[in-house]
Amino acid sequence: MSAPLPELSVDSVTGIDVSLPVAGPGARSFAFIIDWHIRFVLALAWYVVATLVYNGEFSLSPPATFAGAWFGAILVPALAIYFLYHPVLEILLRGRTPGKRSVGIRIVTRAGGAPGAAALLVRNIFRLIDSLPVAYGVGLTLMVLTRESLRCGDMASGTLLTYERPVGDAELLQNAAQRVGRLDTVGAEIAADLLERWSSLVPEARIRLARQLLQRYLGPEADLSEGDELEWRSRLERLARRADGR
Repeated sequence: MSAPLPELSVDSVTGIDVSLPVAGPGARSFAFIIDWHIRFVLALAWYVVATLVYNGEFSLSPPATFAGAWFGAILVPALAIYFLYHPVLEILLRGRTPGKRSVGIRIVTRAGGAPGAAALLVRNIFRLIDSLPVAYGVGLTLMVLTRESLRCGDMASGTLLTYERPVGDAELLQNAAQRVGRLDTVGAEIAADLLERWSSLVPEARIRLARQLLQRYLGPEADLSEGDELEWRSRLERLARRADGR
């Protein structure tokens, strides 16, 4: 029987602890292999196409003349694609790359949020150490030895990789009802009071209060941007029923 995955416990704004399973060396390595092939193919494709355009034929070596122009127009962009692939995509995609997406993992901070550009740059700079002596020997060794599968870059930037688990409203409601007693004592009372006073409130106030209460217990993951008055009341009634354990 395999050991359970370590988890990152995050305090959410709802008061409900959210646990994110930490990605191990296997998942991280698989994602890296996918990303490595993507960036290698992209860099090679640029090199080949740019060389054909520049020389009129493909050649692995620079031309005898205009070597500086060849270096700037062909080699530098190819190297930039290869070495900047991770930091650029991780910043633009908020801790993700195509490889990480395909495996279902992402980079997060200790608070469970998306890391900033500075943390991601530090993390990628430390790849120089993690890649030593060859084939990410240092990084793989540290990932195996540390409980949360951290490499040097993670330690320096305060990040780690966790599995992504999209959660719908139904699961959020179930988790809230199962985990937090405060939903029974406080949330249920507020929901019941709001439902009782529903007809006496103006529509804008009903929706605003319902959204605030639902956001508190469902969290920022829930999509609460749409719906008419009936939909908001129905959501509130479902929350109250969950609180009662029904």
